Amino acid sequence: MTKKILKSQKLVTLAWVLGLALLWEAGAFIVAGTKRTPENVLPHLWQIGQSVLSAKKVTANQTALQVVLSNAKITLGRALVGFAIGAAFGYILAMLMRRFSAIEKTAFPYLMLIQLVPILGMAPVVLAVTQDINKSRVAIAAILTFYPVAVNTLAGLKAVEREKLELLFSYAARSWEFYQKLMIPASVPALFTGLKIAAPMAVTASILVDTLQGGGGLGCMLSQSLKHAMSVFVFWQIVFFSAFVGIMSYCLMVLLEKIFVPGARAAKNR
Repeated sequence: MTKKILKSQKLVTLAWVLGLALLWEAGAFIVAGTKRTPENVLPHLWQIGQSVLSAKKVTANQTALQVVLSNAKITLGRALVGFAIGAAFGYILAMLMRRFSAIEKTAFPYLMLIQLVPILGMAPVVLAVTQDINKSRVAIAAILTFYPVAVNTLAGLKAVEREKLELLFSYAARSWEFYQKLMIPASVPALFTGLKIAAPMAVTASILVDTLQGGGGLGCMLSQSLKHAMSVFVFWQIVFFSAFVGIMSYCLMVLLEKIFVPGARAAKNR
């Protein structure tokens, strides 16, 4: 019975959450008893929760929660568009790389290079190319989605058993039938592996790029709240909201994987 409890993923997660909450509260008490210049506040968790429900205005006409939600629409909208574009192009490129070895040899080094460049270093370059702040934010989310989708899908396509390919050859299958009956179905589990990696990255990238440029968004509000342009609770609400959205984006991909590839998890557990 004890072994089952220790192996329970939900209980392990709960223990981690409670442990982090205790560490947070301990840190909040230490910070509260230390005078700092300039002021650097680590509020208690209950204070952050209270700020979510508070009707007090932190700007001319918005509460802290309204500031977060109104800017979340902007940031998440950009992240979603970039995620969709990056996933589509990544999947198409993976198909082309699997079909033509010359494309794989040419494109793969550039994929690795994109992955090695930091987000904050990439943003000014993308902005210089697009000459538009909003387009650059979408492009960054697309670029960070592009790599994991392309690489994982390509790995899935290359993992197709040779016997299955030879079977279709023996039936004189046409090129489109190879993709319809074998390659595309085989690539879907690997595609979702890439999507689960890319979804939180697209959200994180959109927020980070917002911190460098104006025009609204969670990152922009994050910077302003750090400079004490508004309540410090805006900062912490954005931090928790961003973490929640990142986790939920991953969970959404897991849910979609279960719907579209019901046998994938069973195969992994064997």
